[in-house]
Amino acid sequence: MAKQDPYSVLGVGRNASDVEIKRAFRKKARQFHPDRNQGDASAEAKFKEVQAAYESIATAKDRNEYEQQQRMSSMFGGGGGGNPFGGGGGGMEDILGQMFGGGGRPRGGNPFGGMGGQPQQRQQRPKGADISVSLELTAEQAEQGGQFPFTFKRLKPNAAGTMEPTSVTLRTRVKPGVKHGTTSRLKGQGHDHPEGAAGDVMLTIRIHFGEGRFWDGKMLVQEVPTPFSTLMLGGKVKVQLPSNKKIMLTVSPETMVGDRLRIAGAGYDGGDLELEFVLPDYDELSKEQVKALENLKNSGL
Repeated sequence: MAKQDPYSVLGVGRNASDVEIKRAFRKKARQFHPDRNQGDASAEAKFKEVQAAYESIATAKDRNEYEQQQRMSSMFGGGGGGNPFGGGGGGMEDILGQMFGGGGRPRGGNPFGGMGGQPQQRQQRPKGADISVSLELTAEQAEQGGQFPFTFKRLKPNAAGTMEPTSVTLRTRVKPGVKHGTTSRLKGQGHDHPEGAAGDVMLTIRIHFGEGRFWDGKMLVQEVPTPFSTLMLGGKVKVQLPSNKKIMLTVSPETMVGDRLRIAGAGYDGGDLELEFVLPDYDELSKEQVKALENLKNSGL
């Protein structure tokens, strides 16, 4: 049975941040936790699947490694019989052409092309595949700039001339005040090609604003832990914005978990900020809280 895509298992996009992935994992883990689904073998299997998915893509380093493994798996075939590079017949040139994006030499006939000795049009030199890598920075690091390391895997030839994945760590200089989503091309740092040039690395800056804040597309979202009683009855909660300004937020009665409020100009780089209501994570409930929840349960809430 094929291994499930971890992004699909957790229900997040491929550009999700650490915070978004952790949040999705918590939600799925609570849903399928064995304590909540005693005797349900399918829920237990799903819980283990969710755990494995989270371990695969929990951090930027994990995601980079996973994406490299997927690209290499795609290059070398996903299993099954026949030609692992797709298509039928062909020699090494065809295989390398499909692996690395450059065409091999034409099959048969005059290797210099053409009829009557006419020279063949010069072919473009084959090139290795590009690699997409994320560099995760805090807001302070992005503001100050500097040199930062990042690690990824690329295909390189070993002593025997065989292409194999190799872990590579590079350092890049980031200008002060760099913006979230800025992408730069590092030429020649991508996958090597045995008969051509190396591909490039596409390095994208991702800025994090601390626990409880994440990106939803281009919108910065901040979680607002709110007690269930306040969500149902209404009230006020204290919120510290990314600017460190503290506000008292009014919660309307019958607010649902996941509802959002937008505050103009309070987000990243002068943009808007969305506040999303979530339930607090309680390490341990007091006896009074347990009793109150039991009363709610008995009342049908």
